[in-house]
Amino acid sequence: MADAQLKTIEMPAVADTGVVDNMREEMLDALNAGSLEIELSNVERVSTSALFMLLSAGEAARQHNYELRLSAPSEHFSSAVSTLGLQGAFEPYMKG
Repeated sequence: MADAQLKTIEMPAVADTGVVDNMREEMLDALNAGSLEIELSNVERVSTSALFMLLSAGEAARQHNYELRLSAPSEHFSSAVSTLGLQGAFEPYMKG
């Protein structure tokens, strides 16, 4: 995977159902072209839907032999993942 193929997008502070719908297409387009990094440092609130969308994106990346990187997770993001018991599911994608 060349770095030139890596697209980076930032998840907004409030990642709820509306954001999921808006981000889905952008994420799929990026994953069809190469690897994707999603920067999570600004996340203040994240819905369960958004978390499962990220896991789905990880599976899509794997199927295309690309990489999904979830970088710099905020304390709020990490807490939501932990509360739902999804640490193991997210571990392969977490970077930093």
